[in-house]
Amino acid sequence: MYGALWRHIPGGIAGKLFGMLMLVAAAIALLFYVVFPVIEPHLPWNDVTVNTPTLPTQSVSPSAGPSSSSSPPSVLPSN
Repeated sequence: MYGALWRHIPGGIAGKLFGMLMLVAAAIALLFYVVFPVIEPHLPWNDVTVNTPTLPTQSVSPSAGPSSSSSPPSVLPSN
């Protein structure tokens, strides 16, 4: 296929390279501006199958220091 394109593009080596570069750029532009936006809604990127649990919200009131009713941290015995 590339050989057929190379033979049909007019000009010398520089013209053929420029012509092939323009064809590649046009194909990429066509993909990005036409094809990908059309097929994007049909792709499964937004179909999430993992449910994340919702955590209950806890209200925290600011305090000046540690509460006197809190117990001291437990200490594990050393061996």
